[in-house]
Amino acid sequence: MTQPPGQQPPQGGFGAPQEPPHGVPQPPQGPPQTPPPAAPPQAPAAPPTPPPTQPGYGYPQQPGPYDKPQQPGPYGQQPGPYGQPQPGPYGQQPGPYGQPQPGPYAQQPQAGYGFPPQQHPGAPVPPGPNGPGGGSPFKRKPTMIIGAAVAALLVIGGGVYFATSGGDGDDDKPVAKKSEQVTKPSGSPSVDQGDGNGTGREEDDDLNSGRKDGEAKVLWLQKNDVDLPRNGADVYGPWIVGDTIVKGMYRTVSGYSVADGKQAWTLKLPADICSAPEQTTSDGKIVIAIKNGTTDKADCSALQQIDLNTGKAGWKKEVKKSGLFDMMSDLSMAISGDTVTAGRTGASDAFRVSDGKEVFGKRSGNCQPFAFAGGPKLIAAVNCRTDDVNNPQQEIEELDPATGKAKWTYKPPRGWEVEKVYSVTPLVVSLTKGNTSDDKEWSILALRENGTLRSQMKSDKGDKFSPDCGGGFTIFGQRLQGCVGVAADANTFYMSTTDDSSGSDRTNKVVAFNLNTGKTKWKANSPAEQTMQPLGMEGGNVLLYIDGGYSKGGGIATLSPTGGSPKMVLQHPDSTSEIERSFYNPKIQYVDGRSFITSGRVSAGNDKEELETNTMMAFGN
Repeated sequence: MTQPPGQQPPQGGFGAPQEPPHGVPQPPQGPPQTPPPAAPPQAPAAPPTPPPTQPGYGYPQQPGPYDKPQQPGPYGQQPGPYGQPQPGPYGQQPGPYGQPQPGPYAQQPQAGYGFPPQQHPGAPVPPGPNGPGGGSPFKRKPTMIIGAAVAALLVIGGGVYFATSGGDGDDDKPVAKKSEQVTKPSGSPSVDQGDGNGTGREEDDDLNSGRKDGEAKVLWLQKNDVDLPRNGADVYGPWIVGDTIVKGMYRTVSGYSVADGKQAWTLKLPADICSAPEQTTSDGKIVIAIKNGTTDKADCSALQQIDLNTGKAGWKKEVKKSGLFDMMSDLSMAISGDTVTAGRTGASDAFRVSDGKEVFGKRSGNCQPFAFAGGPKLIAAVNCRTDDVNNPQQEIEELDPATGKAKWTYKPPRGWEVEKVYSVTPLVVSLTKGNTSDDKEWSILALRENGTLRSQMKSDKGDKFSPDCGGGFTIFGQRLQGCVGVAADANTFYMSTTDDSSGSDRTNKVVAFNLNTGKTKWKANSPAEQTMQPLGMEGGNVLLYIDGGYSKGGGIATLSPTGGSPKMVLQHPDSTSEIERSFYNPKIQYVDGRSFITSGRVSAGNDKEELETNTMMAFGN
């Protein structure tokens, strides 16, 4: 790449993720690179109205929920008749409850519509099934793990709307029901001890019967209780608010007790959920996006506020299009303070969560925010219109959530695009450059509080990285948050490597980078025959998920900020390892001494299997 005078990229940086614009994904190629430092932060220019921007993040609108006959799925698969087994949403069908599943992170999904498997290599060669270094470090379905203290973990490919067919009728308004009004889940929401007074599980089916000394208890296991369309549905959340864990799926948002898994409330929605933020407000409110209708022409433009403490629906409003190229098939949503964003290619809007009042809308000028990361700060990825769509100019801004005004602007060198935000505080951002596997480059930057360049991460030769950024995709929007295997504290960035070996001997490392220099500080090995990845920070330590196996349970561990060996704080039972592995695209959280595993998508071949699909599981002492 062309370097400004006197500025050369550091050696041993990061390679690029594979992201071909169209067709079958190919593995990333070429040596890793990092961009040179950018110019000092600048105040945002005052804004003229931009001409329509090119759709830079996706492809044509997907089939709607009621197309008949059934169209091929969004990943190029043709589902069979409803009563026959269907392929899974990412090219593999999660097996029914009780059957052996692939190991914990067995296989990256094949991304549809030109979005590649998430494979970020380190120096000097990229990983991947078709390239040196092998595949993902976590031999299982891709996982998004939400840490306790990391404000921004991100997902490549972004949003998670999946075109579906079938479903129930069209309701006009959201309907909240109390727990006593809700149909009970088909499976046990809590672990029955077999005394005849529980939820119907047989005594020999007690999930704690095989638990050994030192292992955590299974607090509860939840199965699917939502009638889904033929292709299944993505799961949004979960969000933990007080003593309630909440998830959204299809046309329903439901809250469950964290203690026993019993349903506390459910909210029926008139159309499909199509986008949701990672965060809630401090008082437990959230705004999600749902389709503005149930036909294939519906947009992802109806915002619905919900109080997750009670399940009560609040304000609802439509995000208005600002022009022909304002593509609203999906939205980049994030919450910071009392502000929720609705970003997409061509425009962005923000509203107050408390009352729905607009905070900011489409800017005038050549530069438009298109994606956001929230939490303690509101970070915007900005695209500036140029005369060469193959040589973009993008920027990173911190916005005042109350006004939408930029506090500072960081301008990377021309051609580099904002891909993900691995952490909001401190700010760690992933950038990519190039449009094909032959010229794709990848860089990780840390920025200071004032938006100036702090460092560029430089990996050691031979280290390979593949942050798992989920299997979902967006079409005309981009999600900045959700990647797994990354965490940060004030002075250190932590990232897990890919699997160092193969078969049952698989293992990996966590690498710590100095945020002031970008250099490697230390490396920590995972336990034998297991892999690990950061969840976030807790009590000054790195919080980890230790992956289990076919006969060994996973668990939660901590790692000292100075390195060493991980220390297990919650060992999941070996006897339930098969159930632990049955969750498709799982999301893992650790809160107040409890760990929660939630399926990222629910899909089955028929109604019976659908009701046998595990959706949530909780462990504790």
